[in-house]
Amino acid sequence: MSSPCSLNRFLLRIQCLAIVSLLLSLSPVLLAVTLQVAPTGSDSNPGTRRAPLATPTGARDRIRNLGVAGKETVTVEFHAGTYRLREPLVFDPEDSGTARAPIVFRAARGEAVTFSGGVRVTPRWSAQDRGIWKTAVPTGLRTDQLFVNGHRQILARYPNFDPQQRILGGFAADAVSPERSARWKDPVGGFLHVMHRHDWGDAHYRITGRNADGTLALEGGWQNNRAEEGIHDTHRFVENVFEELDAPGEWFLDMHTDTLFFMPPPGIDLGTASVEVPVLLHLVEFRGHPDHPVRFVRVEGITFRHTLRTFMENREPLLRSDWTTYRGGAVLFEGAEDCTLSDATLDQVGGNGVFVSGHNRRIQILRCQVGEAGANSIAFVGRTNAVRSALSNYHQMLPPDRLDLTAGPKTDDYPADCLVEECLLTSNGRVEKQTTGVQIAIAARITVRHCSIYDCPRAGINIGDGCWGGHVIEYCDVFDTVRETGDHGSFNSWGRDRYWVPDIREVDQRVAAHPELPRLDTVEPITLRNNRWRCDHGWDIDLDDGSTNYILENNLCLNGGIKLREGYGRRVENNIMVNNSFHPHVWFAASGDVFRHNIVMTRYQPIGMPGKWGREVDHNLLPDDDALGVERVVGLDAHSASGDPQFRDPSRGDFHVRAGSPALKVGFINFPMDRFGVQSPRLRALARTPEFPHLKGGE
Repeated sequence: MSSPCSLNRFLLRIQCLAIVSLLLSLSPVLLAVTLQVAPTGSDSNPGTRRAPLATPTGARDRIRNLGVAGKETVTVEFHAGTYRLREPLVFDPEDSGTARAPIVFRAARGEAVTFSGGVRVTPRWSAQDRGIWKTAVPTGLRTDQLFVNGHRQILARYPNFDPQQRILGGFAADAVSPERSARWKDPVGGFLHVMHRHDWGDAHYRITGRNADGTLALEGGWQNNRAEEGIHDTHRFVENVFEELDAPGEWFLDMHTDTLFFMPPPGIDLGTASVEVPVLLHLVEFRGHPDHPVRFVRVEGITFRHTLRTFMENREPLLRSDWTTYRGGAVLFEGAEDCTLSDATLDQVGGNGVFVSGHNRRIQILRCQVGEAGANSIAFVGRTNAVRSALSNYHQMLPPDRLDLTAGPKTDDYPADCLVEECLLTSNGRVEKQTTGVQIAIAARITVRHCSIYDCPRAGINIGDGCWGGHVIEYCDVFDTVRETGDHGSFNSWGRDRYWVPDIREVDQRVAAHPELPRLDTVEPITLRNNRWRCDHGWDIDLDDGSTNYILENNLCLNGGIKLREGYGRRVENNIMVNNSFHPHVWFAASGDVFRHNIVMTRYQPIGMPGKWGREVDHNLLPDDDALGVERVVGLDAHSASGDPQFRDPSRGDFHVRAGSPALKVGFINFPMDRFGVQSPRLRALARTPEFPHLKGGE
């Protein structure tokens, strides 16, 4: 006979089982599936630790076959090694997870995992003249990059690459002259790289043959949306010509004979060196549709390397900005929602690092490092079918009676509500020069936060149009920008939206008749706050043609000041312009702009300004009484002050003003000086910071 204690335990167990059963009926339990992948595995294996799969696509296909996507949390763990992709890893809508059951592809903890779009070459080198070596390569190999011991080498070029030369690593006016090209046996397949006539980005041409007069036949030039204005007379170089292989680090692939030629730089032992060449354009693609997106897929902790260059594919104009684009990258999002790329490294890819194209929602790029990309580090670019009264070139315009006066987008084919956070984005534009750390065009509510961005040929962050605003750029550290171009800034924007034409008086007339015009596209304000900027070849912040509905507050500008060209509704408050000033350029009569509570250190630098400067320019700190007197003559700064701002420790980057500063009397408020850029320990240990300027006139 059972004891009372045994009976009580039995009854308690029955009650617990009943409760569990009730909970299960109310909320079904989601199980978890973990698959293992290793370079030594096999895709015929089940994906266990003892019998791992071998490839990323094999893991994706196993999940499909199991039928668990969206039903169970699925984690794919990759173990240390390099996974050489034969084709991009593509996630389709059927690969989607859910918020409660995501699909996660990640590196195993503490293990270094690389996805490569390249193949290894097993060379058998033989010495040639002039320090050149050659080897046979697999028949039909086509590539435009060579990596030796993990480092990108230099495709044979003239003039030779010189890292001390700011523009293009060296340039020569005679790069493709008949006299120079007469030395080349077969120039077909060579490339001409050249800057825009005004150094507004670049253009690229493929050599297709020789003309009867000895000049070269070229195709290309479509990479710049101001191409009709011409190319630079001297800022140019030619590459991929065998006869120009004459410097250490240069190489050339003869595709007719499947022979690789290489002049190794000092210190490389060709007998032991690893040789790799890219053969893919993309490595990972999220490919869905607005009505059927890829959802809740995460890729974590993986390094991406070795993709082909894309400069000849960069040909789609982006409204009336100066840019064109190629819709691709090492990681491509097209039709995705709630997907994440985190803790990844994108190293020396040939084109864009990450490209978010068309309809995407809530894409997150977190704690990533993108270095030495051929084009943009990260780009968000919608499609023009979402834009009302869309025009594609600076010189195009529509008469007022043909403008669509409906505010906002026409379709949802654009990125929105996306986040770039804690990313280290360096040395973009190694091939293309109309590039940036973060590019935003035809998009809404993109947040860029705590990013360190530097060593850029053009802007560090670029917003190409006003469609549709809501972006927030905050706590970023952006410097060493506009290194190879001109007339630009560490931050640059355009707003050549449907209201804008390149005629100030005509815009004044249009907006007087239709006051709602300027904000039909920039329907939400764009905010730049708590950032640090430094540009030594332009402006720190450059709001160019038509940029409208901006809020600039708490920005530390270390060298180039702030420029506001024609636009509407810009509010600039509580910013510091070290050793520089405010640059108002050709404002509209009813701009409504506000500039107050700022610290400037030189006189304002106006160009083509109307009699009245916006809604308010006042309550600022200017450097001295002479500067203040000049501004008051034109009716500005009635309540402003002048004097030394009394920065606390500028030589160490602390531009807080001291308690007795005259800046405090005009309403300036100190803001944090220790939160710029990446904050995670891993990336902060890798990131550098800008050089802090010596104050003109002393500290």
